[in-house]
Amino acid sequence: MPLFVMITTSLKTLDDIRAGNLVALPREITFEAWAKAWASACTGVDCDGLKGNFWNSVSFVVPAVVISTLIGALNGYVLTKWRFRGSDLFFTLLLLGCFIPFQVVLLPMAQTLGYLGIANSITGLIFVHVVYGLAFTTLFFRNFYVTVPDDMVKAARIDGAGFFTTFWRIILPLSPPIVVVCVIWQFTQIWNDFLFGVVFSSGQRQPITVALNNLVNTSTGVKEYNVDMAAAIIAGLPTLFVYLVAGKYFVRGLTAGAIKG
Repeated sequence: MPLFVMITTSLKTLDDIRAGNLVALPREITFEAWAKAWASACTGVDCDGLKGNFWNSVSFVVPAVVISTLIGALNGYVLTKWRFRGSDLFFTLLLLGCFIPFQVVLLPMAQTLGYLGIANSITGLIFVHVVYGLAFTTLFFRNFYVTVPDDMVKAARIDGAGFFTTFWRIILPLSPPIVVVCVIWQFTQIWNDFLFGVVFSSGQRQPITVALNNLVNTSTGVKEYNVDMAAAIIAGLPTLFVYLVAGKYFVRGLTAGAIKG
């Protein structure tokens, strides 16, 4: 019902919204609200719509998902197949990252970004989301790789395969189910994030979640609920697309490592 109300409201004119009730179908379907939300709605002092912020989000979400997934796979591989003294303690400490609230890391992360010279940049947002997401991706891959027989890795070593050769040719081809889980998880978390976006970016570099908040909470002019609804749907379309395309693999990948661990 909420999605139905959002879609129908976004297709109504303002007069239609004022005259009808919340769940009524539009008397005249129009996409003007969608066009305005995308290209000319005011998000604070700028009236360029959400398109710039949408591509801002794409520009850091995609690399952050790829990097955090790849490093998480390597971490999981090391923690299960190339164990070292203290690896269990290392994994336990890494897991603590799953329980640290976003607010706790704001100040140390801001200092780190300043030291690295990447504050208020797309690179800084990529760095923040990779660091925060590593605990989760490592946990997913570690639990999945526990189910992979050690004999496969030992056989590869006997045949002369080294660390990376074993990873790329033996382990990674077995990993599509858990890769899908990590991609969905990380994409959803990063795309929908508001706190890191509003703290570590400003102006033209803000992600779409921050722009959507600015648009909906603007106090100037006439309140355009159809534009607000269209903007909210635009902001949610990428995550909806990811779930529709790969959602059926999500539970399958999560339960793949649930038997042994």
